[in-house]
Amino acid sequence: MNRCYFCKVNLYGTLSRMGDVVAAGTNTDDLSDYRPGLIAAEEHNVIHPFVAADMAKSDVRALARVLGLGDLADLPAAPCLASRIQTGLRVEPEELATIDRVETLLRDALGNITLRCRRMHGGWEVALDGAVFDALTPARRTALHDMVRAAIGGDLPVTVQAYKQGSTFVHV
Repeated sequence: MNRCYFCKVNLYGTLSRMGDVVAAGTNTDDLSDYRPGLIAAEEHNVIHPFVAADMAKSDVRALARVLGLGDLADLPAAPCLASRIQTGLRVEPEELATIDRVETLLRDALGNITLRCRRMHGGWEVALDGAVFDALTPARRTALHDMVRAAIGGDLPVTVQAYKQGSTFVHV
């Protein structure tokens, strides 16, 4: 349940040894989701300039455009692949490789959109940007499902649906 916390403890601990100030790209939108890494950040005195400036993700993207970084501003979020494995499941290298393979395959087919391939307790879930998902014909949805099914292999069920942020994390 706290793997992000432990990962960030290691990351921020290492960065703290490299310099006096460690800053993270956390923005105000990140504060509404369960983020165990923020506890590690607090423990290591990590600063959050975008939060201090009361900037949401859209504000950060707008700033990037003003600074001439439009290509970066338009990139979808790309969190750690381990965040795609539901709380309570062990993070296995083979499953991380599968997640990467499926997401790469889908981006090749659909473009650089927001999507997640998630390993859930009951199987695999692929979540696509809502507008993209809604625009898919039933035949295209079936074709994408079959393509994902082939890339994943095995006997676990696979679902393809609209994207919902944060659905792999469960906290008590």
